[in-house]
Formats: sequence, C-alpha cells, structure tokens
Amino acid sequence: MTARRVVALGGGDPSGVPALGLEELVRAGVADIRATGDLAEWLAERGVRHDASAALIAADDLTAWRLVRDDAALGSLPAGEALAARATAMALGDLWEITVRLRSECPWDREQTPATIVQHTIEEAYELADVALAGPPGPKLVDELGDLLFQSFILSLMTREVGAGDLSDVTQGISDKLIRRHPHVFGETTVETSADVLERWEGIKREQEGREGIFHDIPDSLTTMLVALKTQKRAAAIGFDWVEWSGAEEAVRAELAELVEALAEHPVAGPEPDPSVRAEAGDILFAAINLLRLVKVDPETALRGATTRFRLRVEEAERIAAEKGFEFAALPVDDQERYYRAAKTRLARQAPDEGTT
Repeated sequence: MTARRVVALGGGDPSGVPALGLEELVRAGVADIRATGDLAEWLAERGVRHDASAALIAADDLTAWRLVRDDAALGSLPAGEALAARATAMALGDLWEITVRLRSECPWDREQTPATIVQHTIEEAYELADVALAGPPGPKLVDELGDLLFQSFILSLMTREVGAGDLSDVTQGISDKLIRRHPHVFGETTVETSADVLERWEGIKREQEGREGIFHDIPDSLTTMLVALKTQKRAAAIGFDWVEWSGAEEAVRAELAELVEALAEHPVAGPEPDPSVRAEAGDILFAAINLLRLVKVDPETALRGATTRFRLRVEEAERIAAEKGFEFAALPVDDQERYYRAAKTRLARQAPDEGTT
C-alpha cells in the first residue's frame, strides 16, 4: 500500500499554490482534496481529480500541518519545520485580518488607544503567568497565549495607523534583535554557559544598541519588584555582584538585623513608621530579591505562588474548622494556627510536589 502524503497548497487560494506542490498533484492526477470550492475547482481545471481514497492529500498549509502533526505516519511537501512555518504564517495572517476588521467594524475596538489597551495587555500577561506556573503546558496555556498574542496584534495595528510601523516591522525587528543578541548561534562567537550568554547579551545591548549608563532602559511601568530585579541584573552585567549566593544570604540577615535595631530605636506607635524603619524594610526586600536572583528563582512568580498557597491553606483551614463545628474567623489565633498547620499537611498530601512555605 502506498504511504499517504500531504501536499500543502499555500494559504487556501489558487494564487498561493506553490509550484512544486502543484507539479506533484498534476503528476499524480488524483488527490484527496481538502480545500475550498474555488481551489478544488482550480485544481480540477489542471487535471487533478478528487478521490477521498487517494494516497495524496491536498490541503491548505494550516490543515496540512495539523494532519501531519496529528499523524506521524504522514509525509508532507514541504516537510517538517518548513510546513510548520508556513502554517503558522497562515494562522497569523488570519488573525491579522480579524484584527483589522475588529478595528474597523467594532465600536469598542475603534475607540481603543495604546493607553487604554495596555491595561488589558498587563492583565493577559498575568493570566498567562498563572497558567504557565500551574503545571505542564496544556490547552489552557495555548488559550492564554492567544489572548496575549492578540494584544500584540491590536497594538501593532495602532502603530500602523500613525505610520510608526506595522506587524511586519514588529516581527522583523524582534527577529533582527534575536540574531544580533545571539552571535553564538547565528555568528562565530563561542560561549560555554548560560551565564556567559547573559553577560554577552547585556554587553551587546550597550555596545550595539546605544544603551547609555549602567541602569539603562528600565521601564517605570514595571512592578517595583521587577524594577529591583532588573536593576540588580544591570549591576551584575558590569561585574558588580556577589560571587556566591551565600554573600547575598549574609546580606539578607544583616539587613534584617538592621531593621530590628531600627524598630527598637523607633517603636511603631502611630499610623506611620519612622523613615528609618521604612528604609530598612526596603533594604530587606531588595536583598531578598538579590538572593533569589542568584539562586535562579524569579521573585515575582515565587511570591505569587506563595500567596496562592497561603490563600488555599487558609481556606482549607476554614473547612477543617467547620468540620469540627467551629467558625475559623472567630477562633483565637493559636487555634487558627493549629488548623492552618493541619490544612498545610492535608494539602501537602494531595499535592506533594508543590513545595511548602
């Protein structure tokens, strides 16, 4: 039996059918044509007859890729990543057309500006982060990636409207940047470790892209935690950094001791602490972020995870207390702590790989 094979037909209309694919279909004279009426009719005019049992399958790039992706036994023309790239281009083109139509015909989309859209972009990024951190990649992550991708498309359309560039410029720009910043992949530079890659990355940004100063291009719109993290990375890029994480750990302990001293000297009696207490508190947070950076832990996602675990444990403690006939909120703090520990144990048994706090 002849092995079945998929021939990709381009974007779905006759004008985009690749010559090699057409030649193969014409040579065979018969194919399982999975395409629109116009394209099927165009192929028939060139002598390609439809037969659902034919060894050759003719389909647009996106359909062809999905067939090959879901059936490893199917061959394809083109093969492998070439077909994947074409299918992706087709899907992105479809999304661009949808974005343009929404901007033109939807009253809400017409009213939006970069300033009004960016809040949704931030929300979508955080929603994606929550799903990405929740477990292995799955359909929900694919869905959230789509939501964030649309934000890039609508913002790119807005830049086109004012003549600042369009999606092709966005795509080409990031492609050029990635090639420029990875000379060890696309050039002849040699690096040994990921640390070498990061050091080289920062150097390229300063040397080739006109970045001035040590703390260049740190957006004010970032969360305060991310501003601190990026600031530390900029300092580390010029060699001002701890050699080992143990140095940062000692700094955390020292900053905690200084906060305790400040509190002893300036007890919090009113609605606001003494400025020295606030300053020492900030130093602790900054030092803790530095320590986490050195042990390869992202502080933003780590804190979000810890917050989620705390919330789940308190809710579980409330359930355990209710099982015993008590209202958790009305219990003394010692009893609340006891139920909290019980909740922590119960949840750890249910999900032993999620860690503890």
